[in-house]
Amino acid sequence: MENKIYLKDLITKCNGILVQGNLDTVLSDFSKDTRTINKNDIYIGIKGEKIDGSIFYEEALKKGANGCILNKDVQLKEDILKKYDNAFIVLVDSTITALQELATYKRSLYDIPVIGITGSVGKTSTKDIVASIMSKKFNVLKTEGNYNNHIGLPLTILKLKNHDALVVEMGMNNLGEISLLSKIAKPTISIITNVGTAHIGILKSRENILKAKLEILDGMTKNSPIIINNDNDLLHKWYIENKNNYNIITYGIENKSDYNATNINLEELKSTFELNIKNNNTKFEINIPGEHFILNSLCAISVGDYFSIPIEELKNGLKNFELTKRRMEIENIKNITIINDCYNANLDSMKGAIKYLGTLNTRKIAILGDMLELGSFSEELHRLVGQELIQNKIDIIFLVGNEVKYIEDECLKHGFNKNNIYLFKNNKDALEKILDLIKEKDTLLIKASYSMNFIDIYNGLKEKI
Repeated sequence: MENKIYLKDLITKCNGILVQGNLDTVLSDFSKDTRTINKNDIYIGIKGEKIDGSIFYEEALKKGANGCILNKDVQLKEDILKKYDNAFIVLVDSTITALQELATYKRSLYDIPVIGITGSVGKTSTKDIVASIMSKKFNVLKTEGNYNNHIGLPLTILKLKNHDALVVEMGMNNLGEISLLSKIAKPTISIITNVGTAHIGILKSRENILKAKLEILDGMTKNSPIIINNDNDLLHKWYIENKNNYNIITYGIENKSDYNATNINLEELKSTFELNIKNNNTKFEINIPGEHFILNSLCAISVGDYFSIPIEELKNGLKNFELTKRRMEIENIKNITIINDCYNANLDSMKGAIKYLGTLNTRKIAILGDMLELGSFSEELHRLVGQELIQNKIDIIFLVGNEVKYIEDECLKHGFNKNNIYLFKNNKDALEKILDLIKEKDTLLIKASYSMNFIDIYNGLKEKI
């Protein structure tokens, strides 16, 4: 059953000023982008660093918006208001704060399982697998793409309609951010996939990153389950120190956990493993290769098992899930295999992707770009990527950016053939050289931080191979 919110709720919960409109209007679908807004959506004018989205209210009304929530200092024009007098207009002190308050209220109307997921790496794929397994029993709403911040998470919650489970991803750049998201979403189960080095340039230490991830507990009720990757060193240490203080469920491969994978078989396009569940040793298959996806699968299975989803449904949910785009997408173009993992990059995800590439019986080519937001740790962590390339016997390396010089230096220091490593300042030059050197049966891994725009390299390869 859908729990509706009304315009009058916006006024009272968000201290809004009604310029025009019917207080009994139902607030249903929300949009922050006039370029993609649909008829009858509600437009929220988000104020960014450079532009206040509230100034585009006329464009939203032209496209059939049911109403607009705007920052109160926007200059409204009487002739526009009269022209669109069927649409409501509400002014608030801050549209971002109003969005969060409205989402908090919407969440309070639903007594349903809410699974909150955070971690330095693996959030999105874990979300996808958890949602797939949960969908075997529930009508699930999940975070779309990477909508995991102080704007994206509230927008996801506001999409709740006839759903009876919610799976949300929570990202952060600094301390305090996940605490805010957790207090909005109020997870009934929380997951921490990993504590790595993403954002270490801001937070200065992995211990501070752990502290930030543990803020996911802030919106939870006491004794609600928290599921952790027990193979991660800092999470394992936290578990040992806190297992009597929290309801902790563990999963892992190396460390003894509640959910342990055994008899792992890593293949080129899939992986299989066994898991003792409900006193039965059961074989599971996942359609994405790589050991790190087995960990994500164990996590999702633990969620499904918590909700008593039958083993066969767990297996089906795991086998048939769809990964969010640009994360370990594997495709074959004219007998050249491309691994498109260019959405983002940090040390842990780099190592996982390179390790998988190293298992293949082809000529292995890594196309890598800068990992960003590492601050004073940048040289050290890029050098560790270089060591990973050496250990996994990658054949040819293309590097783009400023920080990847440390990868090159580390590889050469360990005896890598200087004729098989190429350093570029821009994607265009790199693409030209890649196209010149690749041949049939090669496998290409494409990976970098999002703002490196490696999607341009991927699209160029697809177009010109």
